[in-house]
Amino acid sequence: MNLPEQAMIIEVGPRDGLQNEKSFVPTEIKKEFIGQLKKAGIKEMELTSFVSPKWVPQMKDASEVVEASLGGGRDIVLAPNKKGIQRVYGTSCKAVAVFVGVSSTFNKKNINKTTEEAVTDLEPIISELKEKNYFVRACISTAFYCPYEGKINPESTVSLCQRFVGMGVDELSVADTIGMANPKNSFELFSKLKSSLGEVLLTAHFHDTRKMALANILASLQAGVDRFDASAGGLGGCPFAPGATGNVATEDVVYMLENMGVSTGINLDELVSAIDIVKPHVTRTIETGYYRLAHAIEQ
Repeated sequence: MNLPEQAMIIEVGPRDGLQNEKSFVPTEIKKEFIGQLKKAGIKEMELTSFVSPKWVPQMKDASEVVEASLGGGRDIVLAPNKKGIQRVYGTSCKAVAVFVGVSSTFNKKNINKTTEEAVTDLEPIISELKEKNYFVRACISTAFYCPYEGKINPESTVSLCQRFVGMGVDELSVADTIGMANPKNSFELFSKLKSSLGEVLLTAHFHDTRKMALANILASLQAGVDRFDASAGGLGGCPFAPGATGNVATEDVVYMLENMGVSTGINLDELVSAIDIVKPHVTRTIETGYYRLAHAIEQ
């Protein structure tokens, strides 16, 4: 079996995991959650989003969360447009995520732009960020399936990723936004991406809608991917993608990888403690495999 010695987990719980929560998670809890995730060994993390509080009220405390949480690794914030980028410039954060869907219908529903319009708008933003020495992560949504258009042509995903590489992004996070991909899809797409994108960091982002996320991660490992987005407690789900449930749970990914001899540098006990911090403040029931097991053993 083709396995790397190490894999990097990019924790997206504080941003992608919480953005869809209807109840506001107190700012101090977010800070404590992030701090404990770092204590667990997380080295790369999406902290928050600089988006309109009207559309995503959960992220209205973005500036405060960022300034209290920086340090100890690569801290990333999502900023989807010029207004968000200007807010990032007012902080000490030096890593930014932008996003676009492969599907134009998804983009129209989400940001009221076609894919082409969205990419055109992002080009000068990315250029400016790189001139200012920011790390730029491009999140590619609906890379496999779209809730409106169905199956996405893999060549469309590859072509879009190549355009972002041409703009100079540092990382591509390629997402199975509604959790419809299977291991064959994952192996084939990530094999194509690995062979066509050069040295850019390539990260796989899976949702566990149909309980296929771990299988898709294993298939991606076989294709040469060693970076994975995950969310502590399996929190998350895109508010603009009908049918999208939680992200793959960080604790389940870490448990699987470590038991296959792939080092993540993450302490599972400390990770469970991080989930315990945020659990009382979210509406989603946290019942991922490893989290349930850890508490069953305690009892």
